[in-house]
Amino acid sequence: MSKILVRNPVVEINGDEMARVMWEKIKKQLILPYLDIKLLEYDLGIKNRDKTNDKVTIEAGKAIKENNVGVKCATITPDDKRVKEFNLKKKYPSPNGTIRNILNGTIFREPIIIEKIPRFIKHWGESVVIARHAYGDIYQSQEIKIKKKGKLYLKFESDDKKTLIEKEVCKFNSSGVGLSYFNNNKSIEDFAYSCFNFGLDRKMPVYLSTKNTILQSYDESFKEIFEKVYNNKYKLKFQKSGIFYQHRLIDDMIACLVKWTGGFLWACKNYDGDVISDLVAQGFGSLGLMTSVLQSPDGKIVETEAAHGTVTSHFRQHQNGLETSTNPIASIFAWTRALLHRGKIDKNKDLENFSNKIELICKNLLNKGMMTKDLALMIGPDQKWLTTQQLIDSISYELKN
Repeated sequence: MSKILVRNPVVEINGDEMARVMWEKIKKQLILPYLDIKLLEYDLGIKNRDKTNDKVTIEAGKAIKENNVGVKCATITPDDKRVKEFNLKKKYPSPNGTIRNILNGTIFREPIIIEKIPRFIKHWGESVVIARHAYGDIYQSQEIKIKKKGKLYLKFESDDKKTLIEKEVCKFNSSGVGLSYFNNNKSIEDFAYSCFNFGLDRKMPVYLSTKNTILQSYDESFKEIFEKVYNNKYKLKFQKSGIFYQHRLIDDMIACLVKWTGGFLWACKNYDGDVISDLVAQGFGSLGLMTSVLQSPDGKIVETEAAHGTVTSHFRQHQNGLETSTNPIASIFAWTRALLHRGKIDKNKDLENFSNKIELICKNLLNKGMMTKDLALMIGPDQKWLTTQQLIDSISYELKN
């Protein structure tokens, strides 16, 4: 068959360890044989990040912003142990966080639903998409250890020195800890736009969860800003599409998540989204079956990746020359979701059809029992499993035929 022409480039970001090994197999067997595509390649492997003093991450983020589409392999965010392992110059920040800040995006995590894979919550039938406000909160917080008696204050001083707000937080009679975090209204507003645009595109109702009864300024700001954006820009559009928006307390929303059958977008604050997206992934079966899409507020810029990490334990086996059964499905869907967006904004139906075809092949093979060991163990001891290479070969065979 002749290759499908992709008129505009896609930014390709390489990563680390077993995720990187799978990445090359996917690209070589499932992507490049079928697409005439220009890939703008950036190596965010930990060694290259160290070599460039992490400038390559910023360059990658800017390239995605310029070209509208990026696809990213899982990368290492180094802790002290990793700094020592790779002899790094310093402990670099999360590349995902750096790129998120450049794109000002929201992370949407969605399970890949496979009928054959048992669900821990069996009545979940439709997707639950978690939108994570990936800015501020504890991820950009400041914390202190307190070793003496004294008072802890929260203080704000305006640049012109005319406004001073100071609140006593706690009087310590013994040792303890203190924490301060923040957000800003523009970021919350962009988060609202991202969620409502996603909901409209997918025809999904949108829920926002907070604890505004306790955090009557901080969480109340999320509630007020979402309501303002919805009423001014989206209410009529939502009504015409037969969907709606609601705010709920997070404890109520957790109960609804377990009780309902799915089919909605849940907008979460940063930490909430981080935790709940893993809960949803496991509820549907596996973190290895979850997509992660970073989307700009206007919906025009997208960066996709697998929700899981670099799979270090399997990489150690690979280094010793052993075959592994590492699940490549989420990484494959990172490619397909990026290519779907490229096809959508370029009005390239052939590319959209190609991407949908790969996703359908993956689902069909899994439902036939052709899967990696992590998924097979969920079904039972009698379920056979394939190595990573065998599964990718099977997908490639189906795609060729």
